Amino acid sequence: MGPLVFKSFVIGVLSGVVLVACLLHFVPVVDQHREASLISVQANGGNTESFHVNLPDDRIVLGGAGKEVIPANLEWPEVAVLGDAQAELFKIRNRNDVVVGVASRISGTGSATGNVVEWTLHLPARGTLYANLQPLPDEGGSRSGRLRAGTREFASMQGSINERTRAIEDGRDNDSGPVGRIELVTALVREAEGS
Repeated sequence: MGPLVFKSFVIGVLSGVVLVACLLHFVPVVDQHREASLISVQANGGNTESFHVNLPDDRIVLGGAGKEVIPANLEWPEVAVLGDAQAELFKIRNRNDVVVGVASRISGTGSATGNVVEWTLHLPARGTLYANLQPLPDEGGSRSGRLRAGTREFASMQGSINERTRAIEDGRDNDSGPVGRIELVTALVREAEGS
């Protein structure tokens, strides 16, 4: 291989690397859309954000011993340790009715833990929130609880989460259950340094 051929080869390889780098910079391989966060800032320096689940359209999975399951072919394990535990998985929407993540709700009673309702909300590109709520709703049908843990942008947050379920009259004849909405409202503030 002569010196001219070697130089041509090296220049060709370097030119190819530069062209590929430029192409990848201007035309990304993956262009994931991130929905803008719809957050209201509070006077105390915290923020409030609303999410909701449209029932039954946004319910992905519903499982529990002795209960109707979704999808219909789901085989819920019949083991005594699960007791009357119920697990649900939902698509979660922001206040513009755009799907922004998934959420799970686990509820049930246990001899060691008592009554429990736990929510986990996963918002891609933002993080995950985990909260425990009161097991029984109040007279208005609401439950409230505390944020117990978070990841990424929620890792240094503390605050509350409220759940309210309400029926929606939309005139649909729906065979897959009642038409309603589960509303979740978070009120979060950044933890103080050293707490």
